[in-house]
Amino acid sequence: MKTIDLRSDTITVPDEGMRKAMYDAEVGDDVYGEDVTVNELQDLASSLTGKQASLFISSGSMGNLIPQFIIPERGSEVIAHRDSHIFHYELSSMAAVAGLMPRPVDGKDGKLTLESVKNAMRPEIYYMPKTGLIEIENTHNAAGGTFYTTEELKALHGFSLSIDVPIHMDGARVFNASATSGVSVKDIASCCETITFCLSKGLGAPAGSMLCGTAEFIAEAKRVRKMFGGGMRQIGILAAAGIYALKNNVSKLEADHIHARMIADAIRKSEILTLVNENISTNIVYFTAAEGCSLKTAAEKFHENGILISGDSSVFRIVTHLDVSQEDIERVCRFIENLKIY
Repeated sequence: MKTIDLRSDTITVPDEGMRKAMYDAEVGDDVYGEDVTVNELQDLASSLTGKQASLFISSGSMGNLIPQFIIPERGSEVIAHRDSHIFHYELSSMAAVAGLMPRPVDGKDGKLTLESVKNAMRPEIYYMPKTGLIEIENTHNAAGGTFYTTEELKALHGFSLSIDVPIHMDGARVFNASATSGVSVKDIASCCETITFCLSKGLGAPAGSMLCGTAEFIAEAKRVRKMFGGGMRQIGILAAAGIYALKNNVSKLEADHIHARMIADAIRKSEILTLVNENISTNIVYFTAAEGCSLKTAAEKFHENGILISGDSSVFRIVTHLDVSQEDIERVCRFIENLKIY
């Protein structure tokens, strides 16, 4: 029986076309700026986001940390949603490395609102920390892949400009946001000063993220990347995978969203499972077991039937991706609809 891995969209593997692109990649020393394939990828990322310059980096966590290290003064606060990735899954790097204090705020569906940001601003008193950065996660992982509307982004960006506090967007899955909203990544990125996006999630590359912003910012980001140990050499092999992903796999994201909604519909029909978030916007589905049912037992049933999911003691997560076929999803849906726990 084939194993269907739905733990994350990070588990995708390069297909034959991507592997060939990696094999054929022209390479050079990227620390010297001489890897032509990396330079091509960076130019492509700048074009897609509408930013002046871009930098190929090892991970999305590095892409979030570098702006925190560069933009705010040490001792400043970073405003972000209380369930954001930077607060929970990046090892307190904003405090340990960037010398910043998190300012977590509430917001429906994982999104900051203009009101929540305004309420989080401290009075200008010398013994209180300044707000140095506002961070947006789009799509929002913990909220179930939710995304910001254009109106929400413009409202936040207009306010941030008025108080001279930059916005950084953790756009790890921003292409999912674009695919489901119909708004280009360039238009989304116009509402922030810096943005990072992952090549190794739904886009299917084996590693790497992009950090985009002004030419001045990226010049400093390259220096800080080196400080963090992120300067690499002949990485055109990885950059070629990123180029292939951006040119070939963006169009496949909507299929992932359709598959996630199919799974959500199956959960709605289940006597055992319950959706945590009813509105499935992109490729992430959170669910739990109905009252009186054992989460541990439910997870074991999935695994016994060759379906891998992630979760903890209270909630499960399924993430659809390009390595999961329509046939796979139909099998998962049949399993969910017929799931019984005794």
